[in-house]
Amino acid sequence: MKYALTLFVALTANWLLWSGHFDNPFLIGLGIASCVICLWLSSRMNIVDEEGAPAHLGVRPFLMYAPWLAKEIVLSNINVARIILSREMPLRRNLISVPARQKSELGRVIFANSITLTPGTVSVRLEGNQVLVHGLSLSESSDEMTDEMGERVCRIERGYDDAVDECDDEPIVSDSNTSGQGAS
Repeated sequence: MKYALTLFVALTANWLLWSGHFDNPFLIGLGIASCVICLWLSSRMNIVDEEGAPAHLGVRPFLMYAPWLAKEIVLSNINVARIILSREMPLRRNLISVPARQKSELGRVIFANSITLTPGTVSVRLEGNQVLVHGLSLSESSDEMTDEMGERVCRIERGYDDAVDECDDEPIVSDSNTSGQGAS
């Protein structure tokens, strides 16, 4: 029930924010009705659970992680624009295997999605504790690339799971690239 309520509140808040209709009761009623229908369909498909509506994370991701991620997205946008608008276009496209030190599957998914949200990088595959990342111009090593982001996701995990004390310290790192250049 907690997950259904969380999903309903999230759907309704998103609808209200994205629609911009705060003064028309008829449209607000249709929006709430569409959220109820979406919740009903999701419940019938048995996808209302801790992955679909992670209520157990609380508000910590929204208050602490989301603003930091938004700042990183803006900085990466500027960096990608600088690369694209440069006369030389200093592209160093490559694939790099990045360690995901998070303990839970949800933590690793948040980590991989955060990498994909950051412009210039795409998480291609999440397998075990490794995320294969394609980068437009990856100049740092896999550890440098994910230290702060990985630690922040681990802090989110620690906030809801008492069994998670800290991130794994010794992941297996293997770099591969498509352009013949290693990450430096």
